[in-house]
Amino acid sequence: MPLIPTSELVREACERHSAIAAFNVITLEHIEAVVRGAEEAGAPVIVQISENAVKFHAGRPIPLTRAAAALAESATVGVGLHLDHVTDMALLHQAADAGFSSAMFDAAHESYPDNVAHTAAAVRWAHDNGLWLEAELGYVGGKPDAPASAHTAGVRTDPDEARQFVAQTGVDALAVAVGSSHAMTTRTATLDHDLIAALAAAVPVPLVLHGSSGVPDEDLSRAVAAGIRKINIGTALNIAYTHGVREFLDHDAKVVDPRKYLSRTRTEMTGVVRHLLGTVGA
Repeated sequence: MPLIPTSELVREACERHSAIAAFNVITLEHIEAVVRGAEEAGAPVIVQISENAVKFHAGRPIPLTRAAAALAESATVGVGLHLDHVTDMALLHQAADAGFSSAMFDAAHESYPDNVAHTAAAVRWAHDNGLWLEAELGYVGGKPDAPASAHTAGVRTDPDEARQFVAQTGVDALAVAVGSSHAMTTRTATLDHDLIAALAAAVPVPLVLHGSSGVPDEDLSRAVAAGIRKINIGTALNIAYTHGVREFLDHDAKVVDPRKYLSRTRTEMTGVVRHLLGTVGA
């Protein structure tokens, strides 16, 4: 089937009081694993390509977006395509032509007034061009420009400020800081579920959890129950990818055909996708 708009996938998750999982991809094997894992789980999924991934591919998003669209065409489940963590307005302005139906504009590292002003401008452009736009308020740990810890005082999203931010910017979804952290390689993050529930009650748009790779299964399920409607996962796939390559080459250091070890990595990532989709209940 054709790519499904992110707005539709998130809306359906809201109606189910569940969440849609969104996986960040870097290579073709990532995309194949995400789609295959979703098919095995019988659940819809969002493929996400970040600004950093676009930079890795020489600033060109289209090769990956066309691969995602081609895989979606033959998929037995709904697949969406989202441009993640955009700070460059020039890249955001390529989103619609590149095939994205949505984007996450990230000005959370800026002061509150600047975050509002820049996000509102991004929302206006996105809505004029048919895109659904997510933004962030608060600081999710693990990024170079964020505080050292997701537990640092003052970094978590305040419900009253979140309500004001959504009203001032017109965003379609809000990524919130509730205790998770980007790039975690251990699943030891502790979420503030009372804060998630307060945020869900405070704002009229879906809540997004970033840094979900570091969150244990039970906490992910509780986060969905508390009101998270989109769950972003990236590092968990990269851990599986790297583990598959390393284990294969450690076993056979003479292999030179990348298909042999990339098949292993794709299988490992597929298992991660299938498991996490079952965990979030999509």
